[in-house]
Amino acid sequence: MLDFDYGDKKILLANLDGKIYASDRICTHADADLSTGILTEEGVTCPLHLSTFNLKTGVPENLPAETPLKIYNVKIEQNEIYIEVN
Repeated sequence: MLDFDYGDKKILLANLDGKIYASDRICTHADADLSTGILTEEGVTCPLHLSTFNLKTGVPENLPAETPLKIYNVKIEQNEIYIEVN
């Protein structure tokens, strides 16, 4: 996982089985930084209350989180990663 800021957005990049996903980095439940969480086959687990977010859809897989993360489109060209941030 890699974290960075783009303007006021806090973004998380994660490699799941060789595919790169980008999402908001802050847990929708309690403002915890997901880059300090645990990357699993299912997604990223929040270090604070252990909700796991699916990085393909942003949807939380378990409580206490209920609100999905914002997911960003990713494109890779010539070893450069591009993220569509609107």
